[in-house]
Amino acid sequence: MKRSILFDTETTGFDPDQGDRIIEIAALELIDDLPTGRHYHVLVHPERDIPPEATKVHGFRIEDLEGKPKFAEVAEDFLAFVGDSPLIAHNARFDFKFVNAELQQCGRRPLDYASRAIDTVEMARRKYPGMPASLDALCRRFGIDLSDRGTHNALLDCRLLADVYVELMGGRQRGLGLAGPSRNRGLAGNINPLEGRAPRPMAPPSDAELAAHTAFVDTIKDPVWRRA
Repeated sequence: MKRSILFDTETTGFDPDQGDRIIEIAALELIDDLPTGRHYHVLVHPERDIPPEATKVHGFRIEDLEGKPKFAEVAEDFLAFVGDSPLIAHNARFDFKFVNAELQQCGRRPLDYASRAIDTVEMARRKYPGMPASLDALCRRFGIDLSDRGTHNALLDCRLLADVYVELMGGRQRGLGLAGPSRNRGLAGNINPLEGRAPRPMAPPSDAELAAHTAFVDTIKDPVWRRA
């Protein structure tokens, strides 16, 4: 059984070195790359203001976070939830940098990026070179419903990214049951986590994605896509 944690943060800005702080953190547990339903989610008071441009992204104002715990108060629960599992994030360096800045600020050891990080942006760029790798673009590519996504929300983004991650890893029919018993063992008892999960058809690429692919192919000498 392989356990991993997929997580996301919302922040007051782009750089903790300039005083930006976490205001929301969410994490989902995956077993054998599928969500178990267990999750961690908390809003955090950043101990500073939230710039209007950040509010436009995630919708939070400082008034929304009055009375919420400070990061130091939730650090132990967060670390207990993630344990020593690999940590999956979209643009993982960003989220790791913020979490580690918060951990160091409250006297705790930072998470090791080199040994624990799995970056779905890097995965997408390897699998689809030259194509957009934003979360929205990948959801459209895999036909994942974005109708609930207005402003950014860490927990919703985690749930979307969990579906994207499954597709990047080969889809819900990966291995066709040939990868060993762990794929069909289920998360509890004899329940099969794949039961009733139909594979999604891939959405056709957008004009922007086709243009990006064409531009990428133009950089390759004698690409196989253009051979007669």
